Amino acid sequence: MNPLSAFLNARIWGRGASAINPGLVLATIVVFVVLCFASPYFLTTNNLLNVAKALVIVGIAAAGETVVIIAGGFDLSIGSTMAAAGMLAAYLLDSGSGVGPAFAAAILLGICIGMVNGTLIAYFRINPLITTLATLAIIRGLAFVISDGREIIITNKTWLSLGTGKWAGIPIIVLILVAVYLVFALIMPRTVFGRYVYAIGSNARAARLSGISTKRWQMAIYITCGATAALAGLMLAARTGNARPAAAMGFELDVITAVILGGASLKGGRGTILGTAIGLILLFMINNGLTLAQVPSFWQQVVKGFILLAAVLYDEIRSGRSDDG
Repeated sequence: MNPLSAFLNARIWGRGASAINPGLVLATIVVFVVLCFASPYFLTTNNLLNVAKALVIVGIAAAGETVVIIAGGFDLSIGSTMAAAGMLAAYLLDSGSGVGPAFAAAILLGICIGMVNGTLIAYFRINPLITTLATLAIIRGLAFVISDGREIIITNKTWLSLGTGKWAGIPIIVLILVAVYLVFALIMPRTVFGRYVYAIGSNARAARLSGISTKRWQMAIYITCGATAALAGLMLAARTGNARPAAAMGFELDVITAVILGGASLKGGRGTILGTAIGLILLFMINNGLTLAQVPSFWQQVVKGFILLAAVLYDEIRSGRSDDG
């Protein structure tokens, strides 16, 4: 085995990067059982489908954010990218473009935003939080300026069908989410891209000394996040029936909470797409339980904040134990 392969195996598998936290699985099962007994409406088909459709938008964006966090990065510009992608596609359709070109342009916009983030972070060494906070403000601000704060009503039936249609009784939007997660599950860490993501997140300097072009791969990582955010924006517009510059505002909290709750470490090098999926399900089951209990929405935000703090605290304790051990 050459030194690079040995390094990657040690970094990916030696730290249990692909292990699912049993506590997360147990917590998800417990919450599910409690909600089944707490509300007669929870286990109904309509309610479960509503939960599934509600988590799709955050779930697609969380797939890209998972890759970024595993690589030791951070992206706060997801919500703004979602809004901008939806606005661009809607504008192009209103201008006579077809659905395919409009969607392609929206995804390309997400890729360009990811490229800008990746360039500033990898080549200019600007802190990821500062970089993506700045692009969050710039993109959101430009969306408001260009649109004059107005929404665009979506009338294209093909686009709307993605948010409302079903195939074999399953919402199409849910099938899209499943497809995205299957693709990411195959990529992480079975491909060169996936292995390098873990390697860079575990120790970027060691990865660079082992021959990995960390800057180019960081660029690819943020491009991936931008593309998934744009796709999430298209699905959000399909569900709501409109594209607004204020769309997806605050979605970053749900996305990051789901990823951290799923076991990804803020220090990088640890996390799985399956863990994110479980964290996503747990988070939205809690949201749904609070809604069924008629808890006001602002209190739900408080609960989400506490969940994120608890997940980060657990990550710090776990990381401390790993370092001591």
